[in-house]
Amino acid sequence: MKKTIGTITVAVVAVLLTATFAFAEYAVGGAANFPYFQLGMLIVGGLLLVQMKRKYHKMYTTEAVGAFALYTALMALFTNPVIELVKTIVT
Repeated sequence: MKKTIGTITVAVVAVLLTATFAFAEYAVGGAANFPYFQLGMLIVGGLLLVQMKRKYHKMYTTEAVGAFALYTALMALFTNPVIELVKTIVT
C-alpha cells in the first residue's frame, strides 16, 4: 500500500508540474511560440519516472519528486520564450 501511495504521489506531482510548465510557457510566449517538443519530452520524462518509482522499491518519493522538479526547471530554462524573456530583462 505504501508503494502505491508513493507512486500516485509522484504521478500527481508530475501532472501538476507539467500543467504549470504549459501554463507558464503559454503565458510568456503565447500560442505562436509554444514549445510542443519540450512539453512532449516533459510528459515522457514524467511517465518514465513514475514507472521507475513503481519498479524500484528503494526509490524514495521525495527523490522522484525532486528529480522531476529539477527536470521541469531545466526544461523551462532552455525554451525559446524564456530565453527571449531573459534577453528582454537583461537589455
